[in-house]
Amino acid sequence: MMEPYFQLRPMSGEFHSSVREVYADAIESQGQAFYTKEQVRAWSSLAWLPGCLDRPLLEGKGWLSFDMEKLEAFAVRYPFDRLALLYCRGRSTRRGHATALLERVELDAREEGQVHLRAEASFFSYPLLLRSGWDLQYLEKIKIGGVAFDRYCMEKNLQ
Repeated sequence: MMEPYFQLRPMSGEFHSSVREVYADAIESQGQAFYTKEQVRAWSSLAWLPGCLDRPLLEGKGWLSFDMEKLEAFAVRYPFDRLALLYCRGRSTRRGHATALLERVELDAREEGQVHLRAEASFFSYPLLLRSGWDLQYLEKIKIGGVAFDRYCMEKNLQ
C-alpha cells in the first residue's frame, strides 16, 4: 500500500486558531450538500464563539493532518472515550485525511485502555464512521443557535 502524502502530528496550542479555520471551512465548503444555509451559518459560527471549542482543544487529545505544511484536517478525542471533533477542509476531502486521523484516534484510545469510543456524527462523517466499523446507536435532534439539526449517535467497540 502506498504511503499517504500527508503527515499526522499531535495537536498543540499553537494551532488552535488554524484548527478553528479548518472547522469553519469544512462546514462552509461542504455543508450546502447536506444542510440549509441557515444550518451552515449557525454551525460554522461555533468556530469563533468563545468557549465553544475551548475545552476539547485544551483538554482533549488531538491530531493534525498536514499536506505540504498546510493544516488540512484535525481530530480531537474529548473526553477520552469520545471522538469530539473530526473536520477536513473542503479542498482536501476524499484524500484520506479523515480516515488516517480516525485510525490514529482509535489507536490512541486502545493504547490507553479504552474499550469503546462514542461520537455524535454529522451527515459528513456518518458514512466514514460506518465504513470504519462504528455502529449507529440512535438519531438525535439538537439545536445550534436555535437552528434544528439531526445527528447520528454512534459507538465503536475497540476490543
